[in-house]
Amino acid sequence: MAAMAEVVGRRARAGGVPPAFRSTVWFLAVVVSLVLAWELYKVVGKALEGTVPLPIRPDDTSMPHVWDILGELFTRRSPSEPILLVVLLRESMFTLREALLGFAFGTAVGFGLAVAFSQSRLLERSFMPYVVASQTVPLVAIAPIVVIWGAKIGWPVWVSVAIISAYLVFFPVTINTLRGLRSPDPTVLELMRSYAAGRGQTLWKVQVPAAMPFVFSALKISATASVVGALVGELPSSLNRGLGRALLTFMYTFVTGPEKLFAAILVASSLSLGLVAVIALVEHRVLGHRRLAG
Repeated sequence: MAAMAEVVGRRARAGGVPPAFRSTVWFLAVVVSLVLAWELYKVVGKALEGTVPLPIRPDDTSMPHVWDILGELFTRRSPSEPILLVVLLRESMFTLREALLGFAFGTAVGFGLAVAFSQSRLLERSFMPYVVASQTVPLVAIAPIVVIWGAKIGWPVWVSVAIISAYLVFFPVTINTLRGLRSPDPTVLELMRSYAAGRGQTLWKVQVPAAMPFVFSALKISATASVVGALVGELPSSLNRGLGRALLTFMYTFVTGPEKLFAAILVASSLSLGLVAVIALVEHRVLGHRRLAG
């Protein structure tokens, strides 16, 4: 009863508003603010055009109205084709497969490296510089190489794209997980040693549970990175599917139809946000009891 009273008291002091609701309100507020800023720039820019140099022209060929972008999602190229939103959703499912495979592979590699580094300072000193250096190479330079090598090996092209996605995923997972594995109180680790616990027992019973908040933070970052990696990987590939290919196609027709490119960007952003939302939900299920207990 005392514990329940404490939890109720904390919720009451917080105003009784669930954190998920507050996060949703803040997200919607940011979206509305961006839309208003976009439209305000167009209005003010047209008034100042010709008198003040502007970084972006406010005309409809450079910055279409938000409602024109949304309306484009429900247009058809021809009567026999589905609306653009359906087309982009189909392409996003193809990109999602590559992103999820890259996310899973990158997470496994990053977690494995973090565990190895946490158990051996020698390994960390030997290989961490290479892990950091790997992120200094531009992704647009690596993507064509991976696609070409994958074709010579005989991999499907979408596997090469998934590897490019994993390249962006493993680094934040490695760094954050390593921080988490080293976060337990030294007295707790000393207590485990006093109980004659081995490295494996200490790792899975103390270090990994302590690292979970760090891991979920890394996964949310990596979720967006996996989509970005998949999109970039699709650009130099021979794939005729995927959001990356759609973005490239609409980029060529930007002058005559900029709304299509912005609509594709909107769907790609929604895909990333959807992955982050799923991970946040899993995080709430896994770690929610810790917050209530804390």
